[in-house]
Parts: sequence; structure tokens; C-alpha cells
Amino acid sequence: MSIQSGAVPKVIRLYLELSQYPTLAPRIRQRMREELFTRGIIRPDEFEQEVEQKAIQSQLREGLTDPVSQESPDTWDLRLRSIRDNLTDFYFGYNLPHDLLDEIVRETIAHPASEQAFRLSFNPELAPWDVLFEQGELYENALPEERADVEHHLREIIVVLIKAMISDQLAFVRVAREYFTMKDLRDIFTHRISRGKIGGKAAGMLLAYKVLQREGRARGIDVDSLIRIPESWYLASDAFYAFRSRNNLISYMNQKYKRPEQMIADYPEAHEAYINGRFPEHIAERLQELIFVVGKHPLIVRSSSLLEDNFETSFAGKYDSFFLPNQGSPAENLKALMDAIARIYASVIRPDVLIYRDQMGLTDYDERMAILIQKVEGERYGRYFFPSFAGVGFSENPYRWNKRIRREDGMLRMVVGLGTRAVDRVAEDYPRMVALSHPELRPEPTPEMVRRYSQRFIDVIDMEANTFRTLPLHEVLSTDYPGLGAIMSLDRDGYIQPMARRSLSMRLDQMVVTFDKLLQQGQLASLMRDALDVLEQAYHRPVDVEFA
Repeated sequence: MSIQSGAVPKVIRLYLELSQYPTLAPRIRQRMREELFTRGIIRPDEFEQEVEQKAIQSQLREGLTDPVSQESPDTWDLRLRSIRDNLTDFYFGYNLPHDLLDEIVRETIAHPASEQAFRLSFNPELAPWDVLFEQGELYENALPEERADVEHHLREIIVVLIKAMISDQLAFVRVAREYFTMKDLRDIFTHRISRGKIGGKAAGMLLAYKVLQREGRARGIDVDSLIRIPESWYLASDAFYAFRSRNNLISYMNQKYKRPEQMIADYPEAHEAYINGRFPEHIAERLQELIFVVGKHPLIVRSSSLLEDNFETSFAGKYDSFFLPNQGSPAENLKALMDAIARIYASVIRPDVLIYRDQMGLTDYDERMAILIQKVEGERYGRYFFPSFAGVGFSENPYRWNKRIRREDGMLRMVVGLGTRAVDRVAEDYPRMVALSHPELRPEPTPEMVRRYSQRFIDVIDMEANTFRTLPLHEVLSTDYPGLGAIMSLDRDGYIQPMARRSLSMRLDQMVVTFDKLLQQGQLASLMRDALDVLEQAYHRPVDVEFA
């Protein structure tokens, strides 16, 4: 676009006139853009493309050598709004009569804001996010009789925000649009760091919880008191691009097209480059704020690739996760957090991941790694932090060790402590296998086999040593542990029996992890069976969940 001299006075006159309406100017300019688009002067997509191009040019003029990493998302949004307003004034002043502006101003003044706001006067696909949130929340909070007339507009805004912020997989969007509200999306937005999507693992967790809240309640599950998700933050996918750009890692982008032997040969050098990388300042500042908010509570840093928890493929176990005790100084805790994120970023180019992507036909997909940061579920016992039990639940049970077991009722793998030993199979140590149709049935037919195939080690966070540890159970638990009776049974005289009461003579080496008492109470098994069934019905396919 080149500004011709004859148009300048019109644009200046228009700008000066709009400056007299500081609170109404955004609505007036929105109406001006509507006129430009409906009259065919410029298409909405062309307009927004020009806005972005000029915003990038303005960054370079202001001396930003690496705009992606040097400018925060908030500053970028402010830049876009300013460029959008200037471009609106130019196109309108150059192409349309001033009388039309007068008419738009009179119309805006004459109609109350609430009346104008209820009319969807923009294309949600092209609108800035702040406009989408403002309009969507207005619709969502409307009176029932008013909302009925704008429900279709609300639905479109929700879909646009889901695709922009969470996932653009249509299979996901079709389910998610039925459950997410503007309030949910606002909460995700406030816990989001950087631009881009929050990734598959975070998306799957949030959608599963929303499904349980609605459908679970309808099934009589007391979701509000029995189920919750950990407090979570989302380092969005654009931070991955900013990190690579800041550290000149572009040369490793196309590892996926190399021969497997070349991938393996290059990986040590590439991995070293990633883990020694530095974060852009605006991202480091947000992570520092997160560390301040969390305090001394342990964290888990998890991959949330856009490929993970895909409806068609599973990347379970392909990327890394890290437990952070978070017991050092704020600077030490921040460094540990950024180190964990960098290591997860490095796992994107790990040879086994790239080979798996090739096998799944996903080589040409541009991998975008987001990060899910969560408070660890559990409590402190002595010097250690861990949940009483954790594990993985499956809506379909592939192991029917007894004819009475119903495959469709699902199964659990459970362990004492952090759930890593249930998620990742460990040699010479075993989780408890629970058929949810008959939780009292064990795959081991004799007490001797129950002892042999039981858990002996526990994964914990050592709060004093500020590290993740695997220890023998008897080094962590004592006979005064509050949940001992629910997770342990007595092993005496060749029999395994429930712990009726505690006595001073009891020793931990006389006990074995069974979860018998917990499972006999029935509530856990029925809750997990119902929850997994609700999720499978909503997703129209088998599902698995992690729990603690």
C-alpha cells in the first residue's frame, strides 16, 4: 500500500475526529471495517495479513533484531491493535465519503452499547482475542431469552478460541465445543504463557474434566467433591519457536528427514545445544512469576506436544516429564524449571521419536511442543512428598485373567507413591492390577505369587535433598503412616490378611502392598469405572487416564 498525497488530509481529518471519542472509537472503527469489507474494498484476510506485515516492519524499524523472542505477547497484541486502527483510518479515509463516517458516529452514539454489542458485527475468525472474549462473555452472561438469539454466535466464538488456543484437530473440536464455556477458555488464557496452542496433553486433560463435570453429574457422580485436576499452567507452542530462534537451533529442524543412523549420530550434539539454550526474556519473566506463585510446592513439567493425545495416534512415553522438588532458592527453582523445559524441547528430535513419527505417517507434520506445568498431587510425610497411591486407568481391560471379568468395565494399574511406576513398567517391581468389574479378583492365585508380584519400591520427592528418588518402601513408610491400612495387608504364616488394627509389634517387612481394604470399600473402583465409561462414551473410543 502506498499513501498518495491527496488522501493524507482525509486520513488526518478522520483521525482527529475519532480522537474526540476515546471510549467509542473502538466500536466506530469496527463499523468502519465492516463497511470496507462489505463494499469489497479489501477482504478481511487481506486486511489482517497487511496488519501483521506492517507490525513486523515496525518491529524492525524499532531495532528488534529478533522480534519473536524480544517482544512479549502483550506488547505484540498492543502493536497489532495500533497498526489495525491506523490502517482502518487510511482505507476508510481514502476510499469512502466522510458523510458515511458521520452516519456511523451518530448510529454508535444513538444506540446503547448493550444493544450494539449484542449484534455480532465482525468475523470471529479474524477478530483479535480480546474482542472475542469480550463478545463471548457478553453472550454467555445474557438472560435466557436474549441468549437464545445469539447461541449460534457464541458457539462460533468458542470454536474459534478452541482452535486458536487449544487444538485445531477437528475430531477434538467437535467434542470440545459441546463442553467448553467462555469461563473455561478465560481460565486457560490466564494460565497460558506465550502465544500459540497449549498442546495435546493439556487439551486432553481439560476436555476430560469438562466431560466428567457435565456427564458425570448426570450419572450421579459427585464430581465436585471427588474429582479435580491439579493447578496447571501452559507454556504455549510459540515459546518453542522463540527458544529455537533465540539459540540458533534452526539447523536441527529437519533431523526428521535424515536417515536413522544419521539422526542417531547427530543427536548428542543437538541435545547439548538444546539443553544449553537460553530463554527469551519475556518467557523467563513469566516463568519467574510462576515460581513465585507456586512457592515451595513440588512441580511436574510435562510435554504437551500437539501430536500427543491425538485421537488417531498415541505418543505415550515418547517425550520426557520431570518432577521438580522446588525446594531451592527462587533462582535455583527457576533454573531447574527452565532446564526441564529445555530437555523436553530436546526430546522432539530424539531418534526414537522421529522414527515413530515416520511409522505413523507424521514426518511432514511441523512438530510444535507446548509444556504442561502442574502442581504435584500428594502430601509430605517425613522428608518425602508423594500421594498415597497413583496409577493409570483404562476404559477397556485387555487382561481377562478370570471369566467373570468384563472387558468393557476397564482396569487400573496402581502403586503407592508417585504414579511413575504404574505408567512405566519397571523390572522386578509390580503395580496392583485391578479389574474394575471385579476389583477383589487378583491375577495371582496364591499368597506366594501375591508376595512375589507386589510393589517393593516407591517413587518420591525428597524435600530435604531437593531431588526425585526411588527407595525401598520400608525406608519411606512407617507403621504410623495414616493410610497404611488401606494400602497394605499383613503377611503372616503363609496368609495375606487385612490389617484389622495396628499394634506396637507390627513391622513393615511383615506387610505387602495389596490395596485390598481400599478396593473392598468399593467407592474407588465404582468411581473409576463410571468415570472411564463416561469418557469413553463422550470420545466414542477407548480412553486411558492418569490419577493420584
